[in-house]
Amino acid sequence: MASVAAAEGAAAALRSVLSRAQQAAARAGRAPGSVRVVAVSKTKPVPVIRGVYDAGHRCFGENYVQELIDKAPQLPEDIEWHFIGNLQSNKAKALLAGVPNLDMVESVDDEKIANRLDRLVADLGRKPLKVLVQVNTSGEESKFGVDPSGCVELAKHVKLNCPNLVFSGLMTIGMLDYSSTPENFKIEMGSTNVRVGSTIFGAREYPKKN
Repeated sequence: MASVAAAEGAAAALRSVLSRAQQAAARAGRAPGSVRVVAVSKTKPVPVIRGVYDAGHRCFGENYVQELIDKAPQLPEDIEWHFIGNLQSNKAKALLAGVPNLDMVESVDDEKIANRLDRLVADLGRKPLKVLVQVNTSGEESKFGVDPSGCVELAKHVKLNCPNLVFSGLMTIGMLDYSSTPENFKIEMGSTNVRVGSTIFGAREYPKKN
């Protein structure tokens, strides 16, 4: 019963988020469909994600390779999965092979991972993979992402040297205070890809340590 209630609550929260996103887009003079809301479902159980799916949402984000590989086969194939965590080269093959409906990697932050993804897409016979170049705009060492001074060159590298990748823009990683900015403000400031996690799903649930 708890999972049913959680799924219903998440579905209701999703509808509220999407409504606010549409209103923010309208205030900014943008088309409602110009903003993608990525429902960040890390640590959330499959039944809760299914509740949000059943409410009509199709775009979900996960941070961890193995968690996404485990969840994806248990959910409908028309979900558009976005990988939003730091991706190590040695885990890239498992991700691409294990999640056929992976739609985008939002965390390309150097040429090495771009080249690795490009080769894997070709080797696995996948359709071109959409990617975002992740930029660390806060300057914090704890955050992943290319330095702003190098983002143009990395974007050029993806576009010119990675034919199996589709450069789809930048994912900027700001300071904590800015990361907690309401989604509608981000949209009004020009964001087209907005991640929303706890507002939809509630607080993250991590396994208890013994």
